Order: sequence, then structure tokens, then C-alpha cells
Amino acid sequence: MSDPIAQVPIERVLVANRGEIARRIIRSCRDLGIATVAVHSDVDATAPYVGEADHAVALAGQPVAAELDVDAIIAAAVDTGCDAVHPGYGFLSENAALPRACERAGLVFVGPGAEVMELMGDKAAAKAVASDAGVPVLDSVDPAGMTTDDVRAAVAAMGLPVLVKAVSGGGGKGMRRVDHLDDLADALAGAAREGAASFGDDRLLVERFLGAPRHVEVQVAGDDHGGAVHLFERDCSIQRRHQKVVEEAPSPALDDDLRARMGAAAVALVAAVGYTNLGTVEFLLDTTGDGSDGANFYFLEMNTRLQVEHPVTEAITGLDLVACQFAIAAGGTVPTVPPHPQGHAIEVRLYAEDVAAGFLPQAGRIRRFTIGHGVRVDAGVEAGSVVTPHYDPMLAKVIAHGDTRDAARRRLVAALGAARVTGIVTNLEHLVDVLRTPAFADGDVTTGFLDDHLPDWTPSPLRPAETAAVAAALAVGAGARGADRSADPWSLLGPWRNGPGGGWSVALGPTPDDSVRWQVTTTAGGWAVRRRDVDEAGPPTSLDVTRRAGDTADGTITMAVDGIEQPPLVADRDGDHVWLSRLGHGSRRLAAPRRVRHVDRVVVPGAASLVAPMPGQVVAVPVAEGDQVEAGDVLVVVEAMKMEHPVTAPGPGTVASLAVDVGDAVVADQVLVEVAVDEDHGDDGDDGENDGENGDDGAATADEDGIDDAS
Repeated sequence: MSDPIAQVPIERVLVANRGEIARRIIRSCRDLGIATVAVHSDVDATAPYVGEADHAVALAGQPVAAELDVDAIIAAAVDTGCDAVHPGYGFLSENAALPRACERAGLVFVGPGAEVMELMGDKAAAKAVASDAGVPVLDSVDPAGMTTDDVRAAVAAMGLPVLVKAVSGGGGKGMRRVDHLDDLADALAGAAREGAASFGDDRLLVERFLGAPRHVEVQVAGDDHGGAVHLFERDCSIQRRHQKVVEEAPSPALDDDLRARMGAAAVALVAAVGYTNLGTVEFLLDTTGDGSDGANFYFLEMNTRLQVEHPVTEAITGLDLVACQFAIAAGGTVPTVPPHPQGHAIEVRLYAEDVAAGFLPQAGRIRRFTIGHGVRVDAGVEAGSVVTPHYDPMLAKVIAHGDTRDAARRRLVAALGAARVTGIVTNLEHLVDVLRTPAFADGDVTTGFLDDHLPDWTPSPLRPAETAAVAAALAVGAGARGADRSADPWSLLGPWRNGPGGGWSVALGPTPDDSVRWQVTTTAGGWAVRRRDVDEAGPPTSLDVTRRAGDTADGTITMAVDGIEQPPLVADRDGDHVWLSRLGHGSRRLAAPRRVRHVDRVVVPGAASLVAPMPGQVVAVPVAEGDQVEAGDVLVVVEAMKMEHPVTAPGPGTVASLAVDVGDAVVADQVLVEVAVDEDHGDDGDDGENDGENGDDGAATADEDGIDDAS
């Protein structure tokens, strides 16, 4: 890797960001000999990036609001003797107030100037500049000063579908797709509200929506000496909620001619606006046209900052892009670009989210956090880190590089399959399934990839042998207490038994409702594990499980089921859950519920209490008490982890009561609204009693339905 900086006149920098972003910048600063200052809210006081910086400053105020306080950021930089401020990506990285404040304070801002940031941060203005520079653009409507009816008429003339998006937006925030004119008003209101909340700007742009495009972006750099280059492209087509999930470089859709044309368009825009430092010009590549008119790609936006996915560009260029940023900020020139991409790189974003529940963000404490070998991991967390609802749910980026695209893909699949991430639900298994799809292997991806290929994704069912092995492991405490627990069940329960059966009952399943009861008893060589399906005719299935001696101290257990050795696994008991980590498959959460009585959420006639899906803030209550609603109508909107989560009516009925108002902070499962569901809707439900029973200490206890108690 070439060193882009002979000597940097910046000696101390404040990193105005958090998590993996801050850690990434701190890593390059350490290589460059630049001291670092971290800033943090109260909830991040013990975060890894804070400990890795040379100095840390606590910011007053609530999370997110604290990191957006420009005056506090500048004061921290001045007080700690910094020469510069690096904004990272996200937060203040595209807020022109920060570079202006840096200039007033005599600090170097590691990024573009305020004027060009404002210009390109305004999607409508940026689109006009791009068009003037000869870059193809999509048809659009600027709704400023127009009535809703006027916008509706303009959209009807332009044609559906359209995308409503916040002018100052980014990262999928403030964006709504509209397929029917009747949905336009709600989309305008929602996008404006989210734009105001996330960016302090409720202005909008309505743009023609391409049905099946690829999202291809070009990494660019400009300097104060007139230099302007592109560093090849990235394909970021696989997205959910308009946020990227998988990125790769170079794009498998581009040949040398198209790469040259898109690169030239991006560089023309850099030159037209006098852009300095690193940035990204994003395009939509129309996969339905033949490109004969030279206009099969269209300007989307310009990000005036480093991107989350920059590591794949680093992999194929051999450059440290953060070091390049410091070089340009210190008066240097753009980096020298290699003549061709060096191999292929793929990055996936590991999120704390439940994909099967609609990509619902998750919060909690991470117990284990390890990723397989042979890849780069840019993580903001580690084992023991707490994921809060205040920030974006991304935990880490995992990047694989290979001589070919398939080599990089296979390496990434192997690393994710060997990962152990427990304590919080993640999209780990979903990522593996994405990479394994034939379409992805062939490079056939568009922005509709997840809907086209994994529309109703759920975790793959565990084989009986795997759950049997987990049940046996839990019964002897292997996953709960570690090496200090005996592997002999007799030493756990004592020698006296009332009958010949003995053993434990372990209920396991992905969720409590899916739990299956397993009976574990001792045998001469290990355990007999019987599946006790009380609702099925015939004898329960039985599997002989043997544990191999010499298991590792980290809790790994190797078992043979019916004489067939199973891949190594780790079974961690965590309250009412078991985290099963299997070599080659990543981590999975299973339910091991105690005896509880809970409300069955099947919709039945009568009152229905709807609760918050996670901690957050109420941003909209579009109904009032007494309103008639239909199934799917939005009743309350909760914002959490930078996303809006609508709570909808389960069926036709009447809003009986509202327990919250706009601005209220709510906790998970807090009642938000009650709906009186119409009598002719819904199915009869049972009383919701779940009689799964386990002990609290990790070893499953005996129960009362046919398995003898120890005495």
C-alpha cells in the first residue's frame, strides 16, 4: 500500500462520531501518528472506541442530540488542543454548520467546504447541477410551494411509481415509495416528518421510480489543486428499507466501457462544483434498457463524505481512504489510482435486527462476538457491549477480498458461518442465505433482490439431532456454567431416584410457541434424548447423544448423535433463551421458557391492546378515540434506532383509547392504543397458557407430567 502522506501537519484530531466509524478513523490516525480525541454521550461511556482514543470528552445531553451539538463538538476540540475535526459518516458529516464552525475556530475540517456540502446536500439543487454538467438525471417534481393536489397532478402526469424523499436525506431516511395516487398525501407527510426529525429539513423531492435498477456508486476524490479522480465503483444494490445490506467492488454489471462512462460522469460533477476531499457520486443503473442512447444510468445523489462501504474500495485499490482524507485536508493531492481493480471485495452489514419480524431493530447486551478468519471486521461492539435503541442498529461490517468475485463470496460465507454472535438477535443467518443464493453467486442483483429472492425469509429449521444435542448439553450444564459443572447428570441430581425413568424435561424452540419438549436421561455412553410430542400419535422419537471428551474451555462441545458426529456447537443459556452456535451456520436463538402465563396475541373479537415493538419515541398518532379503523390502518408511529415503526390495527374496529401522544417516550411492550375489534372478525383463541418449564440455573429441571423428580 502506498503512503499518500509524507508528513501530516495535523497532530491531534477530534473524531465527531461513534461506534465502528470512530474506531475506523482512530485506526488510521494511529498509523499516521495523529493523536485522537473521542466524544461520547452517557450511554457510550464504556464503548470500545472511547477506550481506543487518546483522550475522551463526555457530551452533555441525550444520545444523538449530544452528538449533533456543533457548539459542544467545537468546544471539545478547542479545549483538548485539536488541530482538526473528522466528522466520520452520519451525524454531522453532511451538516454545513460544522465546517463553518471549524473555520471560525481555526480548525481543519477533514472534508469538503460548507458551500459545496450545502449544494450537494440539497437533492433538488444537486440534481440541477448534475444535469448542467451533462450527467443523466431522472424526471422529478419539486413540491415546494405546491398544494397536495398540484403535486398529485404533476405525479400523475409524470407517471407512477414515484419515490418521495427528503431533500436533505440520506441512509434511507425520509423516503417513501408511492404506487397509488391515493397514498401520495401520506407519503409526503411521512417523508417530511422523518426529514425534519433526522436532518432538520422537511423539504421534499418526488422522483420517478425505476422498477428494477442496480445501485452503483463511484468513489471520487478532489483536491485544492484542481485534481479530480475516481477510484472505481461499488455495487450496493441489495438493500432493505432503502438502506444497504451488501456492497461489493467492482460492480459485476459494469464492463470497461460502462465503467469509463460512469467514472467520467462522476469526475465531471466533481470538477463542476470544485469538490475537495473524498465523496461518492451515486447512480441508478437501469437494468431494463439496452443503453444504446448512452443514458442507462442516472444521477441519484452525491454524498459529501466517506461512505460506510468504503472498505471494499480500499481492498481493490490498496489505499487507506481515511489517510487520503487527511492528506487532502492538509493541502495534499488526490491519490494515485491503480490502472485496474485489484481482485474483488464484498462487504456485508451485520445488524441487530430480527429479519423474520420485518427487519425489526433489536436492543440488548452482546454475550459473544467473534467472526471467522480471513476477513476484515470493522465493528463498533465487542462481547459485553450494550446495544441501545438510541442509535443505528449496525454492529459491524465484514469484508472479504479475493482474486475473483466467487473467491471473495466463498470466503465471506465461511467467515459468517463460523461467527458466534449471541445475546442479541442479528441478521447473520440472513446474510449467509443472501450470499448463497444462485442469483447472488451469478451477480444478478437489483434493488429488489430481497423481495425477489428472499421475500418471506425465516431461519432454517434446526435438525432434530441439533436440538437434541442442545437439550443434552443444557441438561448437564455445559452451556450454562462452563467447565465447573460436572458432565455426569447423576452428580447434578443425586443418586436417589423414585423410578427407573429419571431425567430432565427441556423445552426448546425458536419461539415459546414453537417449543418442543425433550426428555434427557442417562445411558452407559452418554444420554438418550426423546422428543415428547404429546399431540402426535405414536411413540416419541429417540436419539442417542454422546459427548466427546476434551471439549474446549470456551464452551465448545462436540457430540455424536446415533453414532454420527455433529459439527462443533456452543449452547449458551441466557435467561429464557439458549444461544446455539454451530460451525458453518453462525448463531441461532432458541426459546427455553420458564413456566409463564401470557396473553395470546391471536386477534379475537373484543378489546385488543397494541404495544410498542421496542423502546422509542412516539412521532405520530394519526387517529383519535372513537375513530373507525380497518385492518392495517396506522394507529401510532414509534421512532427507534433511526427508523419509524408503524403500529397498525389488527382488524376492523373502533379506537377505544389512546395511551400515548406525540413526543412521548415509550418502552418495549408498553400499551399504546386499545382497539375494540368487531365481533365478526378474528378466530377463537385459547387461554394462552404456556407450560414449558426449565430451571433457572441452566440445567433443566424435572416436571410433573411423567418424568420422576429427584428425591
